[in-house]
Amino acid sequence: MSDNQRPRRARDLGIVVGALPTGRHNALTDVPGVRVGHTTIVDPPRLHTGVTAIVPDALGPDRRSLPCGLFVGNGFGKLVGATQVAELGALETPILLTATLSAFSAADALVTHVLASPGHEETRTLNPVVGETNDGRLSDIRARPIAESHVLAALDGAASGPPEEGCVGAGAGTMALGFKGGIGTSSRRVHGWTVGALVQSNFSGTLTVRGVPVRAAADTAPEPAGEPEGNSCMIVVATDAPLDARQLGRIARRAVFAMARVGSDFAGGSGDYALAFSTPGAPPSAGPEGVDEGCAVDGSVDERDLDPLFTATMDAVEEALLNSVLTATTTVGHRGTALAVPHDLVLRRLAAAGILPQPSAGAPAS
Repeated sequence: MSDNQRPRRARDLGIVVGALPTGRHNALTDVPGVRVGHTTIVDPPRLHTGVTAIVPDALGPDRRSLPCGLFVGNGFGKLVGATQVAELGALETPILLTATLSAFSAADALVTHVLASPGHEETRTLNPVVGETNDGRLSDIRARPIAESHVLAALDGAASGPPEEGCVGAGAGTMALGFKGGIGTSSRRVHGWTVGALVQSNFSGTLTVRGVPVRAAADTAPEPAGEPEGNSCMIVVATDAPLDARQLGRIARRAVFAMARVGSDFAGGSGDYALAFSTPGAPPSAGPEGVDEGCAVDGSVDERDLDPLFTATMDAVEEALLNSVLTATTTVGHRGTALAVPHDLVLRRLAAAGILPQPSAGAPAS
């Protein structure tokens, strides 16, 4: 593998997942009113970590929560705010992703951010939502370097354009499927709606691309360092389809299912979580403490019409997971090294399986 290979998304390499069209950026931010921001902390080899913020603009003075569903594939994780989301089906804040031992300081900073925003002058209760994976192999996780300023920078810098992917934000120090992991995103358009996904990949298994296993060669495999750490994945799905919290729970379930497509072994030490929220245009009336009663959306999609949205979700998550590793770069970290996926190896395997055409002689390496 060339250490200087250019990070490229799956579609840049000719790898297409499913038949549905993508949104403009093929990203979570294709969902109207959803922004993404990163703060990345890199001080090699000791620190490779950060914060990623998913900001729904629909949350504001006129709407204090959005319908949200949660699915826990395996609960070995520290998803702050999970129980209230499961109980009420309500998302009250932006969603943050970060490193395991920094989730709690990030949650406190998120509360500071929301309390200072318009409409929260009298707020007495708030449920911050912060997901995490363990980046302790490549970063000194015990240092807990995430400060309030890092969180506020990610929130304030969140933008609606194409988000950075790979070794950025909460993905700076993650590992996945035998290679360097990271942040990945993708989207799908179906029946006039958009479904977008963003992932923080940090889980074990064998990288599988379009059904073809891609294992690292023996001379390029990551250094063995005892029992794997982290083994987790955070998935955030957003849509402008008018879904209620129960339906969004069904969407979240399919998001975790998509991990199998890329080769997850669903290890027992893995924290695999998916959050799915809807950003409808017309805000319903708010109940006590600003929580939308029942968090239902008038005119929700009929159950019989959910299948296309399930397909869109699984395809978007699969491609987001592939993007998270294909855009990541080799990282020498605190307690080991994680190598980037060799693009040429992936393309050769797919060509041999008949998924992609054979590369022409003399074609430049990716």
